[in-house]
Amino acid sequence: MDYRNLGRTGLKISPLCLGCMTYGVPERGNHPWTLPEDQSQPLLKKALDLGINFFDTANSYSDGTSEEIVGGFLKANAVREEIVLATKVYFPLRDQPNVGGLSRKAIFAAIDASLRRLGTDYVDLYQIHRWDYQTPIEETLEALHDVVKAGKALHLGASSMYAWQFAKALHTAERHGWTRFATMQNHVNLLAREEEREMLPLCRDAGIGVIPWSPLARGRLTRDWDASTARTESDAYGKTLYRASEESDRQIVEAVARIAADRGVPRAQVALAWLLQKPGIDAPIVGASKPQHLEDAVAALALRLSEEEIAALEAPYVPHPVVGFS
Repeated sequence: MDYRNLGRTGLKISPLCLGCMTYGVPERGNHPWTLPEDQSQPLLKKALDLGINFFDTANSYSDGTSEEIVGGFLKANAVREEIVLATKVYFPLRDQPNVGGLSRKAIFAAIDASLRRLGTDYVDLYQIHRWDYQTPIEETLEALHDVVKAGKALHLGASSMYAWQFAKALHTAERHGWTRFATMQNHVNLLAREEEREMLPLCRDAGIGVIPWSPLARGRLTRDWDASTARTESDAYGKTLYRASEESDRQIVEAVARIAADRGVPRAQVALAWLLQKPGIDAPIVGASKPQHLEDAVAALALRLSEEEIAALEAPYVPHPVVGFS
């Protein structure tokens, strides 16, 4: 595994990040397809064995049980200084005032709760899961700065927002001398390329590390267009991201299949290779519910697509509505 710096930070990361939304108690939260601890541990171990040292979770995943499973495993099986552990804050775990969002009160409570569940004194990357329209950005940024100064987080990151919002946050932090965001976790894949217009150029210009979520479009890029899975049927949020009636998306999925067949590799490798060759992409966040998912992701690091193949994958794309910001 060839490690790289995350954005302009000194953190050394694998060029793949393991997304840990897959791991959590199925009965908790709104992800009934998640894997309980006994089924999660072999996959987390496989990731470590393959050289992946970057793990991303969130306080809201499966009501916090994802953090518990991931934190417990890493504490028992990894050297803390050798891994990069990321989590997120914003979505509430309970329907009560002051629990969610990005107020000073909510952030201070959430970081302490996440650290308890993860079983660690600090996270390497603490990310805001979404933009909070109810809290002034100055309050959010100062609170996050204080979290860093307290030693509870080393770096800060953001996720899925408009480029003007991210630019405003970067400018505000710089103006006040607060810790600025070092990363952007956004929605980028062959079926969702709207970030190429504004957000990705902004990140390249500002030296922001980019760690895209859903690089395989929730598996849609890895199977026939009309195929379905248990997760597809139960993933209510995923149904808001992609439209089954979109003909251009079907054509992209078919192009992935053709190139994969010509290359003699799984479709996941082609879709990931396309993203990995995009300028400014630091580490796609890959989910894994089977060992093969991890093996394909690592194999994609060595797969170089030709200009003709990239053109064939990109040609059918048409502008899409912006989704995934809430």
